[in-house]
Amino acid sequence: MPRPIWSGAVSFGLVTIPIKVVPATESHNISLRQIHLEDGGRIRYRKICELEDKQVSDAEIIKGYEVDKDTVVAVTDEDLADMPLPTAKSIEIAAFVPAQSIDPVRIGDSYYLEPAGQVAAKPYKLLRQALERSSKVAVAHFALRGRERLGLLRVKGEAIVLHSMHWPDEIRSPESLAPPPVELGDSEIDGAVELMDALTEDHMPDLTDHYREALEEVIAAKAEGKAPPAPEEPQPAGQVVDLMAALNASVKAAKESRGEEHATVHEMPKKKAAAKKAPAKKTAAKKTSGRKPRAS
Repeated sequence: MPRPIWSGAVSFGLVTIPIKVVPATESHNISLRQIHLEDGGRIRYRKICELEDKQVSDAEIIKGYEVDKDTVVAVTDEDLADMPLPTAKSIEIAAFVPAQSIDPVRIGDSYYLEPAGQVAAKPYKLLRQALERSSKVAVAHFALRGRERLGLLRVKGEAIVLHSMHWPDEIRSPESLAPPPVELGDSEIDGAVELMDALTEDHMPDLTDHYREALEEVIAAKAEGKAPPAPEEPQPAGQVVDLMAALNASVKAAKESRGEEHATVHEMPKKKAAAKKAPAKKTAAKKTSGRKPRAS
């Protein structure tokens, strides 16, 4: 288990739960360094003071806020730690809301809350079981890494998870991304629903990071002096002409991949094409002379 990154307490009403905040996720990304193409030498970034034109260490560097072009106010770690924030050492629960009322777009990083000692065991379990029984989540304020944040507490197994959340004004509106108006028939929607049913699992499937696997193969091959694996031929990109045919073929492929090779695929009714009207026949106008008919 990784080391705690923050310690304090969860509080709601008069209940206080001493906790430690532990990262709930870990990165498995492959780290790549920058090197000089000609000789393989490492490329390093050095921190240079522009006034003295010399390199400085991290111990000599503090944060600062640029008030204007000629004025920078220094802000030390002590200044940030001593700010009069009620959430500096406490996760203050502001409200309990239904879990489905939270927009997933607002959820950010995840942390486990670890009870700090025996004194925290009972109130920790109380909050966890109350959240579980009510099917609700807690919305809270907390301070982490120099700023106050909005948080969400929910149950995961026997633990309580803290998610950082974006503030409402940090979420961009999706209205400008809406597609142009198009006609969509019920048969097409039914076909998409049948495809979704064919791809439905009882639980989250175990998926693989194919990019990481491919990168490992490239690195292993080059380390052995071999040529990297040849990429697969990309499928030709094209416009879907018959949406119903694509849906039907997808449903069939999904069922076959599950071993339902002889499963019946219900053919979706195709859109009825509007009947074309036959063009009206043109009648040739008879030419008439300008002379009056002869009297008999």
